[in-house]
Amino acid sequence: MCYVDQKEESFYTVSWACNVDGIPFSVAGGINGIIRVIDVSNEKLHKSFVGHGDSINEIRTQPLKPSLVVSASKDESVRLWNVQTGICILIFAGAGGHRNEVLSVDFHPSDIYRIASCGMDNTVKIWSMKEFWTYVEKSFTWTDLPSKFPTKYVQFPVFIASVHSNYVDCNRWLGDFILSKSVDNEIVLWEPKMKEQSPGEGTADILQKYPVPECDIWFIKFSCDFHYNAAAIGNREGKIFVWELQSSPPVLIARLSHAQSKSPIRQTAMSYDGSTILSCCEDGAIWRWDAIPT
Repeated sequence: MCYVDQKEESFYTVSWACNVDGIPFSVAGGINGIIRVIDVSNEKLHKSFVGHGDSINEIRTQPLKPSLVVSASKDESVRLWNVQTGICILIFAGAGGHRNEVLSVDFHPSDIYRIASCGMDNTVKIWSMKEFWTYVEKSFTWTDLPSKFPTKYVQFPVFIASVHSNYVDCNRWLGDFILSKSVDNEIVLWEPKMKEQSPGEGTADILQKYPVPECDIWFIKFSCDFHYNAAAIGNREGKIFVWELQSSPPVLIARLSHAQSKSPIRQTAMSYDGSTILSCCEDGAIWRWDAIPT
């Protein structure tokens, strides 16, 4: 598949999604702040989502409802979209929202109401959609113009964590735990412990750390396989570290390097079973790594 945007665009992020009939879409966003929903069956633009006021740093798809995607933006907001109907359902921003660029966002793997976001305000915020879920359901049956949909603001997260002292550029759920990273040469696994009576408050118990040497620049994102058995992350020297996630203490599965891979690895993508890793480098190269059966 090849899609070339009509405007001058630098795409930062792409995610798979589909409509309710299972037709696959590629959802991409970048410097222009416009989300492009591309029908991969004909390589044509299906929809464009306009709403963010600045560039889009990450798009993630809801695993239980893959017609829903969430976007994290430089405009300090996170937005929930329905790719089927083109509706912006919810905007996570406001009084309790991020105070700088949002760099990463992720859906909880089993709690359909919950997302986590992080950014340049050094925080990780957990949000709940539970009280707004009727609007999510309404977005699937909406027949009027998407612009007339009663988009709701979610102003207050249910939990705010200051696990890192610098930009937090990637976060992923690991069950009810969270994996997050900053510019400290490590991925941190921690457990959010919320105070039921005090929304937004609580403690973050650090459970484990996964060292990643020479990973002290921001906008380096890690990825996990479908079952969250492993995480792969690149560093600024073009090397990849693959960590076992289901063991304690941490076990390094592999350290991947090649004489020609010297550029910072900005993002990785693991296949369903973790046997293939793609890495996206700052010099424009994409590397593929395959595990060799032993």
